[in-house]
Amino acid sequence: MFDRMREDIRCVFARDPAARNAFEVLTAYPGLHALWFHRVAHWLWHHRMRWLGRIIANVSRLLTGIEIHPGARIGRRFFIDHGMGVVIGETAEVGDDCTLYHQVTLGGTSWDAGKRHPTLGNEVVIGAGAKLLGPIHVGDHARVGSNAVVLKDVPPDATAVGIPARVIGPRPEPDPRFQQMADRMGFDAYGLTRDMPDPVANAIHRIVHRVHDLDERMERACQALKRAGIDPGEVVGEGDSEPLDACDLEGLEPDSCEVPPPPPRKEQGNT
Repeated sequence: MFDRMREDIRCVFARDPAARNAFEVLTAYPGLHALWFHRVAHWLWHHRMRWLGRIIANVSRLLTGIEIHPGARIGRRFFIDHGMGVVIGETAEVGDDCTLYHQVTLGGTSWDAGKRHPTLGNEVVIGAGAKLLGPIHVGDHARVGSNAVVLKDVPPDATAVGIPARVIGPRPEPDPRFQQMADRMGFDAYGLTRDMPDPVANAIHRIVHRVHDLDERMERACQALKRAGIDPGEVVGEGDSEPLDACDLEGLEPDSCEVPPPPPRKEQGNT
């Protein structure tokens, strides 16, 4: 028993840089207290002392703000950071080395008996405010983003975000043409980390792709007209066009740009 307790304390130091010493962890970490209360309640639950197990679970909820049903199965080195508002249902199963943050719910969607709560694999991280509902399975090393609502299985090593949650993959390498245009515009749509997709960046990516496609078609059309003896007019080649300046981007211009004053408003007489 004491070996498990020392293991729980060590895992707090491994995952929370704010932990300073063992005494502070023992006395000021409600996630650790809730886990130890749950182990007692879980033992009573499975030895047919269910009423007493529920009473201990309720005492734990009052003291820590974390509600874990005595029937839930919790693995080793389980860590609840902050913890306020965490709810873990009766048939939930949590693997080893998992981490939950505050306001996480492992809840059910059915009133029928049997398995109705989520199952977490090993080394799963659930962000603050996430809701995992139903008898779903979250694979090993998976991540669930903050405030996500997960209703379907999450494969191993994947990340689920959104409402309802969707599984996302790594961002592709940007096309060099897109990077050149981003440099000219003074805006980098790829400045975010590759594993955090941005819908605005994705929209800009599609727009830039369309602009390049239209430029290539226009150039081919002008060349075809020239070969047919028709002068399409002066064709501005690549590099000849004046690049966009940062001051040309309304709403994104730096403070050094001179923003022209708005036109004067016309005064309307009384009618």
